[in-house]
Amino acid sequence: MRSTSAATALAVLFGSAALSVVSAGSASAVTTTIGSPEGIVVNDSLKRVFVGDDTNDRIVAFDYNGNRVDSVSGIDGIFDLALSDDGGTLYAAARGSHEIVALDAATLDVKARYPVAATTGPLYLEYAGGKVWFTYAAGAEGDLGSIDPAVDPAGGTDPVSLGQLPLRNTGVSAAGFLDTDPSAPGLLAIGASDFYDPSKGLMAVVDVSGATPRLVASQQSGVEYVNDIELVPGAPQVLVDGTFRHAYADGKFTATGAYPSGRDADIAPNGLVAQLGESQVAVYRPDTAKPIRTYAADTSDLAWAPDSSRIFALVTSPGGYTFKALTDPARSVPTLSVNAPATATRAKQLTVTGKITATVPFPTGTELTVTRTDLESPSGKTLPPVTVKADGGYSFTDTPSAGGKVTYKVAYAGDADHLPAGASDSVEVSRASTSLTLNNNGKLYNYGTDVKFSAHLGTTYKNRSVSIYADPFGSDKGKKLIKTGKVNSSGDISAWVDMTRDTTVTAVFSGDSRYKPKTVTSTAYARVKISTAVTKHYKTAKIGSTSYYWFHKNTDPLLTTTMSYYPGRKQRFDLQVYYQGAWHSGDSRYFPLGTDGKSAVQLGAPGESGIRARMRSVYVNGSSGDSVNSTTYGSWKYLYFSN
Repeated sequence: MRSTSAATALAVLFGSAALSVVSAGSASAVTTTIGSPEGIVVNDSLKRVFVGDDTNDRIVAFDYNGNRVDSVSGIDGIFDLALSDDGGTLYAAARGSHEIVALDAATLDVKARYPVAATTGPLYLEYAGGKVWFTYAAGAEGDLGSIDPAVDPAGGTDPVSLGQLPLRNTGVSAAGFLDTDPSAPGLLAIGASDFYDPSKGLMAVVDVSGATPRLVASQQSGVEYVNDIELVPGAPQVLVDGTFRHAYADGKFTATGAYPSGRDADIAPNGLVAQLGESQVAVYRPDTAKPIRTYAADTSDLAWAPDSSRIFALVTSPGGYTFKALTDPARSVPTLSVNAPATATRAKQLTVTGKITATVPFPTGTELTVTRTDLESPSGKTLPPVTVKADGGYSFTDTPSAGGKVTYKVAYAGDADHLPAGASDSVEVSRASTSLTLNNNGKLYNYGTDVKFSAHLGTTYKNRSVSIYADPFGSDKGKKLIKTGKVNSSGDISAWVDMTRDTTVTAVFSGDSRYKPKTVTSTAYARVKISTAVTKHYKTAKIGSTSYYWFHKNTDPLLTTTMSYYPGRKQRFDLQVYYQGAWHSGDSRYFPLGTDGKSAVQLGAPGESGIRARMRSVYVNGSSGDSVNSTTYGSWKYLYFSN
């Protein structure tokens, strides 16, 4: 136990430390970017993952779901992290300030600082045998040091010990990588490459459980380009660069195999290997050549959860790296295919084939579920399960009772070694054709006539409904449903349309499970409404059997036409004069309608008597400014000029 006086002295010593802690609170869902990841450790009791960020001189704590929960800054040149065996203390190597900082893992408060007299470092950290072990470089060679947290510096004893590597004259200048394994307490793996000549290196296993480190095995000849070393749980082996396996015994290493080429790796307590490769993380079972599964992720560093349930990775993102949990690492991801014929005949048997494969073989007798979705079973109907063959292939037959699009979905529920998988394919199953007719096509009606449109539906299976739509000409009006329902016992259904414009009427049968959809159209036409009022005459009287408006020869007749309005519409004004026993066209001109549908034309006085004239207003489809009605002629108005 630390004495009160010693605790007080330490409080004074470390109270001025330049570290700031962000108070822990509720987990933040905001993405935290790590500038340059240096060290990642997992604390299972706190369910936290600690990540060193060299760019920002800080440690960030995440929960198991990837949410940031805490952080501490002010660690100069952070390079690696380690946890005490009980998970209570987090150690950080600060190469910039040449010290190792001990923090409370729960609060990230500083507990102690340990200065390290090193030219380079401290760099890599591990906790083993009750001590913190670190690598550093002093002079021309890399070396090993330790910190004994049980030693109180206030008592005059330095807890930091240097020169602990039980190898001399290695000739390797760089500080080595370290690794420990909870299943082999007291063992420490060391791997290093020379800073100036990476083809020169060493690997060693050291027993650090005693008072001084004891060399278990070492090798320098043939060791080159070491970028990572891992102790293999449950076996006297190391894994170098995430690729090469070496067994150690009698002080020596023997190559025992390799995984496909990788960069480095981390090994789970259950022996699964998570290997970093080119833009992916691959997970292997021990001593196998084919990965259980791969994750597409350009990853800088990773660490296993202590229960081997997931991998925590630092994945490349804009501006740095983001923390991500890779789940289900021990379960292979199946590839499942379904192949149905493109077309088929209703009520005739068809065959569906497919295949399911995975990096981990499936047990004999594996079954897949099959669901058929069609017009009669839109929510799906379960078909008998299908058994997978030894090569992963399968096939089944079915006789679809419904036509149209029929979809077969095949699914695998998953097991301890495989994730669930599903796939589907569709087949277009034939349906019979039915008849559908609609009357009044091509007919012409006066403006405002109520017209009855009747559709007749032929033979169908279950659906006897028809929908009728009206689509008046013109961009200002859209297609509108005017009637939907079942046809009567004769197969008929009717709807009324107010014919104020040319109109396309559509009847739609949506189809059923045995008969195809059917659509028919009927286009009917509507005249415009035209009337012309004549003013400034002094009387009306007949000439022969025709009634005339009588004007004095010096009076200008005013002819006001009213026509059903449409934006931009014009009326054509036709004028004819009677002479030599016949009517002769004098002029035809277009005059715009006002928004009230009126157009007034002053004809002009002829100045002589005995003249007979007539005029009419005409709507001309296309020439009158629009094409929403059919050409319509107004009635002639007869004019006579007297003295």
